[in-house]
Amino acid sequence: MRRRISVATYNVHRWTGRNGRSAPDPARAGSVISELHADVIALQEVLRPHRGDDPLEAIAEALGLHVAFACARAHKRGELGNAILSRWPMRGVSVFDISFSRVERRLAMGAQFPFEGGVLDVVATHLSLGDRTRHLQVRSLLDNPYLQAGPTLLLGDMNAWRQCKATRTLDDELHNNHDWPASFPAARPVLALDRIYARGVKVGKVEAHQSRAAQSASDHLPVVAHVELPVS
Repeated sequence: MRRRISVATYNVHRWTGRNGRSAPDPARAGSVISELHADVIALQEVLRPHRGDDPLEAIAEALGLHVAFACARAHKRGELGNAILSRWPMRGVSVFDISFSRVERRLAMGAQFPFEGGVLDVVATHLSLGDRTRHLQVRSLLDNPYLQAGPTLLLGDMNAWRQCKATRTLDDELHNNHDWPASFPAARPVLALDRIYARGVKVGKVEAHQSRAAQSASDHLPVVAHVELPVS
């Protein structure tokens, strides 16, 4: 792994486009992912159908990426969950249950990437819509030893639609100094739901990817950051 890499987070909305009513079209989101040229990509709302070809595996194979997936819940069309795509093999892949509500099951998944200065931990998640539950999830993640062992990136759809307690906690404890780009809704983004936090890693430019394809492939835009890993 290089010291300077690009990372991204992207809610693909079950491959159904920005209105959620279209038939699943994974190739459309796959095209957007290819535009990002990111080294590590966290995906949310990934749908893997019960039958037929697996679109996640197809996208990873077409782009020459490694893939890890964790199912958050059963969907009528298949498994719905989070994924990490990477240019490099992943080791130590872990799944953390952060379900603090009976209504919705949520999880985070972590993967480790060795580099010359140590090991980078990447955690991908999709947080709750409810304020109280979302704060419990954030507290659980920040207190997890996985996020405290060394250089760490936390990527995902944080559902941070306002300056709630969960958002303030993330901003304070992960030393954020960025103005997050708006990423939702994709056609005319006004809310910065999708974010990339870091601990022990220098984060440079952070921006939403606003190509024409991205504005129609999902209800979220991807968010991309350029990061610099520490020297040993």
